[in-house]
Amino acid sequence: MVCKAPGKICNAQTIVPCELRLRIAAVIRAAGQPRAAVPTCFCACTITTMAADSSPQRVVCLQPSATVILAAIGRLDRIVACTRYCADVCPEVRSNGRAIIADSWTAQSQQIIAAQPDLVIAAVPYQEKAVVEILKAGIRFLGLAPRTLADIYTDIATIAGVMGASESGRAVIAQMQREIDAVRTQVREHQTRGKTRPRVFCEEWGKPLIASQRWVAELVEAAGGEFLGDPGLQRSPESVLADDPDIVIASWCGAGDRVPLEKIVRDRGWEQMRAVKAGDVYCVRDELLNTPAPTLLLGLRALAAAIHPDSFPQPDGLRCIANVHDQIHSSQPG
Repeated sequence: MVCKAPGKICNAQTIVPCELRLRIAAVIRAAGQPRAAVPTCFCACTITTMAADSSPQRVVCLQPSATVILAAIGRLDRIVACTRYCADVCPEVRSNGRAIIADSWTAQSQQIIAAQPDLVIAAVPYQEKAVVEILKAGIRFLGLAPRTLADIYTDIATIAGVMGASESGRAVIAQMQREIDAVRTQVREHQTRGKTRPRVFCEEWGKPLIASQRWVAELVEAAGGEFLGDPGLQRSPESVLADDPDIVIASWCGAGDRVPLEKIVRDRGWEQMRAVKAGDVYCVRDELLNTPAPTLLLGLRALAAAIHPDSFPQPDGLRCIANVHDQIHSSQPG
């Protein structure tokens, strides 16, 4: 089959065979997403005909979000190899002799090809050389680069369409939208009329200090907060202090729930920040906010509990700094 849209790349930078576009488009439109979200073909992709009943049977996942999505649509059994980060968010993949390989950024084509996949799913940033070798070997490659919740819905629809699970993909998207709307409604019901939204600074990395992604900003808004700054951009500790947020959320990529809250407050000179004085400095477990997949619903609940602790119970994966001034000052010499 010949690609009818050469040279075009979809919003999520997804490489996908043309004949799947109608299947994916149906899922996206049913989820209420705009037509612009429908993937188009990238001319570097080798496109082959895929019958409706011959979806990929051997999938290599280089990104945790793809693993979570495959689990959500009932296709976890198709994974033959994945990364240790995939196993962290979805421990079931450690069973059945699945190979644990390098992630997107450190991907090694030899490891991937040795798993004999018929589909490789990765997300930016990924090794271009590895992608070239994968395509040369005639293996389908799906590259994702979501920025917003709409992009994430598109990725779910894309993966579900490729895997022949469009109905399941539609259900997963609808469930995410319902739960986000439910939290938004609960926030409105409990928010005092005329009261301003708490100002929230979220970071995904500490050195350099980088603000969380746009989908996190959307979740902060749904949870009743105001996201401070520009998503995904580097900040200085001084500029964040000048913004004087009401709440600080640290969710560092790859750090799990081990962000040293007391240390970053001390090292950055944030002792006089409004959030620190109030004790509203939190760590949210990495995969709950940094994995663009249905796991974000758990991250949303954690954000809601941090922003409105009287209205939402504290869930697993949320840790609050405690007795911050005593701990900071007791750690200082003299």
